Amino acid sequence: MQQVKEEKPVARKLLLKLLGSRENIQMNASAAVRVGALFGISENNIRVTLTRLQSMQLITPVERGFYQLGSSGVRFAKEIHQWRDDETHLVSWHHNWVVAQTNLLPKSDKKQQRTNERALKLMGMKKLACDIYVRPNNLSGGASEVRGKLYTLGLSNKVMVFNASDFDKKSQNKAMGLWSHLNLESLYKEGCKEIEQSLARLPSLTLEEATKESYVIGDRALYHLVFDPLLPSPLVNVQMRERYRELVKHYDDVGAEIWHRFLNQS
Repeated sequence: MQQVKEEKPVARKLLLKLLGSRENIQMNASAAVRVGALFGISENNIRVTLTRLQSMQLITPVERGFYQLGSSGVRFAKEIHQWRDDETHLVSWHHNWVVAQTNLLPKSDKKQQRTNERALKLMGMKKLACDIYVRPNNLSGGASEVRGKLYTLGLSNKVMVFNASDFDKKSQNKAMGLWSHLNLESLYKEGCKEIEQSLARLPSLTLEEATKESYVIGDRALYHLVFDPLLPSPLVNVQMRERYRELVKHYDDVGAEIWHRFLNQS
């Protein structure tokens, strides 16, 4: 039997993702401890994490000693699930770009610099030239939508974000190749293969084995989708990406049902 690569998640991320996997999920401390044990996370670590999450209002206690997402946790879960609707926000691309100009940012604020870099990465933007980052202008809201999302992700509001077109031929060709190193089509192809193999394998596994595998493979797929730049054709095979996303949605639903059974077993 093919073995899934061991990946030990952080307790905080594990518990929040499970509680946020569907609406109104509840988990008591003993179930949380069993979840941790699947990944070699100690009982003490899980209980300390539950206390910290509660103090941060990411989870809240409900009747009979159960926990569910708190107000902050609900917002976290909505961010996680945004990937399900990403394709619906795409429009035809006319070979123009959204540009982020970062020359006004101070280089001394390392923390803000890291936040800026992560925000730009999450929005699929790549460095075209010094202090110039671009992405295809194929989101339905154009530069305004990208700007709003970047600022929400913590990008400094000193960064100018705007539409641009009519690049010279050299700059246009360079921009067209900025994402080629990501090998996205290989990622989609291998991702589809991994999920299809797991779907075939899950029914033969014990509940504990299926629970763990569905998390590991599902979490890896979600990471790829969260950081997917949502490129248009001809920069990527859009049909292949859509197939991968639909498979991940199905796998996410299967995994949620497995986790529901695991959390509710005696």
